[in-house]
Amino acid sequence: MQGFPFTQMMMEATRKKPLIHHITNYVTANDSANTVLAFGGSPVMADEPEEVEEMTSMASALVLNMGTLNKRSIKAMFLAGKKANEQGIPVVLDPVGAGATSLRNETARELLKQINFSFIRGNASEILAITGMESNTRGVDSEERKVSDMQEIAGFLSDKYGTTIGVTGKVDLVMGENQIFELSNGSAELVKVTGTGCMTTSLIALYLGAGSKPVESGILGISIMAIAGELAAENGSQEMPFTSFPLRLKDYLSDFPASFIPEKIKLREVEEKHDTKTWKENDGR
Repeated sequence: MQGFPFTQMMMEATRKKPLIHHITNYVTANDSANTVLAFGGSPVMADEPEEVEEMTSMASALVLNMGTLNKRSIKAMFLAGKKANEQGIPVVLDPVGAGATSLRNETARELLKQINFSFIRGNASEILAITGMESNTRGVDSEERKVSDMQEIAGFLSDKYGTTIGVTGKVDLVMGENQIFELSNGSAELVKVTGTGCMTTSLIALYLGAGSKPVESGILGISIMAIAGELAAENGSQEMPFTSFPLRLKDYLSDFPASFIPEKIKLREVEEKHDTKTWKENDGR
């Protein structure tokens, strides 16, 4: 486990019960809220511009999720993000669907210009899109890219914005603080359940809000979802996969022992950080 204190991190989050403010999408808001609750936090979903600064001031971390953008939520994201930066509250960006439309691309670019993020989590297509590279995003679906390519692209983003990057896919990546980690847990069934990425982002924010470091928070949040997915796939019903897997996944998330992490995590540190000079020279294009 590379000496990471994952068990202590989970216990600390339960003890502190951090308030995680979400400006998120209505498709997955309930699942994200319940995930934060299951792991000891306190969720709040507030996107009215007139109250987001006040709500953010009370929060331990802020999630900005682009899943169902509209003019009101975009305004709220900028207000909340800037308030969080002023008060030293960690902010997590989930650029859902980046690359699909001009509105999403422009919103992501402006958020990155105006707000400092502690963590950015997305699938391969979304991460490609926010670098300015062409991606094949279809709605919120992801294309697969070589792990080595994504290491370089994530490294470019990490260096450019001074943040930690999480890329979720067949092999998950966490990059920040001159470190790269590959995570190999998970199940192909996870991509068939709406909201697993959003729930993962909320878990990352939970551990950031409890005071953990970004790299550790990213590894833990991503691993919890991936391990729960493995267990749900192993123990699901073949006769009713559509209903069985999502319910089993939520069952494992609702009662996830801290011992699962040291027992089941598949974590490897990549020895060398890829040179991002090419990406810098081309500004990600």
